[in-house]
Amino acid sequence: MDGLLGIRARGITKCFGDVVALDGIDLDVAQGQIHGLVGRNGAGKTTLLGLLLGLAVADGGHLEILGTPVGRALAAPEGVAGFVDGPGLYPSLTARQNLAALAALRSNSVRAAGIDDLLDQVGLTDVADDRTRGFSLGMRQRLGLAAALLTKPRLLVLDEPANGLDPAGKRHVHGVLGRLAAQGTSVVLSSHRMDDLEALCSEVTILATGRVVFSGPLSKLAAENRELDYWLLTSDPQAARRLAVDTAGIRVVDGAGARPDAEVLVVQALVPALDDLVVRLVHAGIGVRELAPVVSPLEAAFLTLTDEQEVSR
Repeated sequence: MDGLLGIRARGITKCFGDVVALDGIDLDVAQGQIHGLVGRNGAGKTTLLGLLLGLAVADGGHLEILGTPVGRALAAPEGVAGFVDGPGLYPSLTARQNLAALAALRSNSVRAAGIDDLLDQVGLTDVADDRTRGFSLGMRQRLGLAAALLTKPRLLVLDEPANGLDPAGKRHVHGVLGRLAAQGTSVVLSSHRMDDLEALCSEVTILATGRVVFSGPLSKLAAENRELDYWLLTSDPQAARRLAVDTAGIRVVDGAGARPDAEVLVVQALVPALDDLVVRLVHAGIGVRELAPVVSPLEAAFLTLTDEQEVSR
């Protein structure tokens, strides 16, 4: 991988008694990259995030964070911040007081003067003086993100940051993470929300039973030899169906996954065949009003790859 790395991991292993949580993990995350971590429950995501945050140490392998090898001591690496299993907050304090208390506990470089700006960034200005015991899950997640940003980290590690967020909260969080990446901060986030990962991440790593089953750009998932089902809504459904049937590599799927709108076709294809169908539709004067995967490429790959790993055990 070209450029500087926020994370470089090679052969990372971690066991808890007889349970192998991580089994030879390799991971590269570039500086300024938002990297998604995906896996079923028990796949090893939380363990890996804990290693990155210094909450645990690996049993074997080599881990570098921001160019510095990670030792065997339990300590947060310099320049790293985030949370696992939700942020730790003081319920009796207000949002502003929580951030001020955390700033006081950390290095002298953390300035309380930036607290109001952080609250504004995550959309909590209106509740800055409310006690956090009354906060919703989404509000606590946003405050946890603000707390992680107190030290201006160069690597941000987040576990389910969009958990409980309403559309406005999601917009705030996505905006913050996008701006951080544009400024050179590496972001690693774990989520079960495939739509959030696809909106934010340039690359993803899929874990299954403690092993990496895929790591790379999202575009590679769509380009690999996996047929997907797509919704296809056109200005002339019957003519579109005839063209689809006559296009090599396209299969019209009847019944399964159909929407209530009878005018919507479901076609199964690889990306090149789908591109060919779109060109033929346009040349025939048929308007394409909607073309979208029934299941996203990331979700389809996740289900396929994790199923394959489970079967191979």
